[in-house]
Amino acid sequence: MVSPDLLSTLKGLSRADKLHVMQILISELAQQETDLIQPGQSYPVWSPYDAVEAADTMLKVLNDAQGEDRA
Repeated sequence: MVSPDLLSTLKGLSRADKLHVMQILISELAQQETDLIQPGQSYPVWSPYDAVEAADTMLKVLNDAQGEDRA
């Protein structure tokens, strides 16, 4: 949780200083994202193959949408 003192200090910054703080935070977040994927590791990836229930649901939605367009 962010302390009220920190929020008060941030609100008091100039526009340029606020943008600089944002750049720093975004850079840190981006670095943390790249740290999530490690070289040499394998990660599961979802594939639409053999997703019969998802295909049936999508087909039903498309058919319903076409029915509404004709009405």
